[in-house]
Amino acid sequence: MTTDPAPAAPAPAASAASARRAPAGAAVLREDVTEAIRTAVLEELAAVGFSRMSIEGIARRAGVGKTAVYRRWKSKLHLVLDLVGAFAVDGLPVPATGSLYGDVRALLEVMSHVLRHPVASAVIPDLLVEASRNPEIADAVRGALLDGQHRMAQGIVSDAVARGELPTEISPDHALDLLIGPLYWRQVVVRDAVTPDLDTLAHQVVAGLKSAPGPA
Repeated sequence: MTTDPAPAAPAPAASAASARRAPAGAAVLREDVTEAIRTAVLEELAAVGFSRMSIEGIARRAGVGKTAVYRRWKSKLHLVLDLVGAFAVDGLPVPATGSLYGDVRALLEVMSHVLRHPVASAVIPDLLVEASRNPEIADAVRGALLDGQHRMAQGIVSDAVARGELPTEISPDHALDLLIGPLYWRQVVVRDAVTPDLDTLAHQVVAGLKSAPGPA
């Protein structure tokens, strides 16, 4: 069973600088153990689903003790949300190609890759089922998934409005629906292995945004 190693004691003849107490907590967490746990979470979710998943099962599958899991995440929800957040678009820059079509096409390319990730195809649908019954999970999933994507949609819309390509009243939420909805339906719900024609889809999204009525 693999566990995080305890910090080594300093040698008797070590200097004062080298004899300082070794760092504890997150500073000594082994990355290979962390990755083994993340892999085990994906496998456990695929095997039993979120509701039946347990820290014990994850630890057993990863070949570690429960303590190694709890040192990194305080619950299975936090563990799964960490996985979701790792593949979200939160840290990506807003596309800035100089045109609405170029920005839409670039974001579709990114999201097409993101939605083919095992987290999107296996974990998110299961979490959405749990979210319908658990407000805590619903809020956490919304924060992990939507915040970064909404920021990118808002940036694309703001730039297009500044260039005169879109009316000022266009909604970033509507833009996000048009951008992500077709890809999510095809790649996560229908699970079509064929990559959509992103050029055509980008033209359709741009046309839809330009023809969308403003708020009542």
